[in-house]
Amino acid sequence: MILSMTGYGKSELNLTNANFTIEVRSLNSKQIDANVKMSSVYRDKEIGLRKLLSEKLQRGKIELSIWREKSESSSNYKINTEAVKRYHEQILQLQKDLGLKWNMWSFTPFKAKSTDIIPALLKMPEAMIKGEEQSNDNEWDKIQKGIEKAIDNLLQFRLDEGKKLEEDVSSRINKLSSLLKEIAPFAKGRIEKVKNSLSDKLSEIDSKNIDENRFEQELIYYLEKQDITEEQVRLDAHLNYFIETMNTDSPNGKKLGFIGQEIGREINTIGSKSSDAEMQKIVVQMKDELEKIKEQLLNIL
Repeated sequence: MILSMTGYGKSELNLTNANFTIEVRSLNSKQIDANVKMSSVYRDKEIGLRKLLSEKLQRGKIELSIWREKSESSSNYKINTEAVKRYHEQILQLQKDLGLKWNMWSFTPFKAKSTDIIPALLKMPEAMIKGEEQSNDNEWDKIQKGIEKAIDNLLQFRLDEGKKLEEDVSSRINKLSSLLKEIAPFAKGRIEKVKNSLSDKLSEIDSKNIDENRFEQELIYYLEKQDITEEQVRLDAHLNYFIETMNTDSPNGKKLGFIGQEIGREINTIGSKSSDAEMQKIVVQMKDELEKIKEQLLNIL
């Protein structure tokens, strides 16, 4: 079973004092790289969240975002009483020092009561301050359930994407197997072709000066170097092992990557030994399919 490394999960919570939107994103990465974005009120929960992400998602560049939107009835802004008093005292002192008889706020005769200037005072800098938010254990229990739900949604996303990846990769592995079979007749005919070519060239030279034993040894050595039977057998075994590994339940992206490297080595060796133009064309097709497989492997958990 193949799982994609990319994914997205989301959940929403509507609580009494606030609404929460929880999102989890996952991208490709060689290791686990978790990042948590949330209100500073819950910063003491971050280590536990990172551990949870590591256990559940195992690998990838993970980003968990917890957006908190307070309801209108739960505003935690309050009047900075001390600051407002100081502003008021300074204004009265300034009015006294300048001998003003006018309302500074409307430029009308100062007949208004002192309470009439409160709206203006509340607009002064730092007249309103934001109170510190406090964490709530009951609230966090519900948030944690929302996080787990978002993670489950991401895991389902990974599974759905993994099925598509598995179909694509499997079809390309099967294509490599077909191309390997197409090489077989060319490989056999190529050896006969090499033998005939050597015989023709020997007939053109004086055979009396040739050591027959040494010639046979060299000929056998040369033909063995040109033979690709071992590479064909190993490549077929690697392709079968690749399919077996894909069908395991555990995350297998890294292992499939290693098998892909071995497949590439055998294809390259076959290509270096092939002196036949038709064989070279098949090898090029095999390399093209393998590159597409490698691209997909980067996205497999």
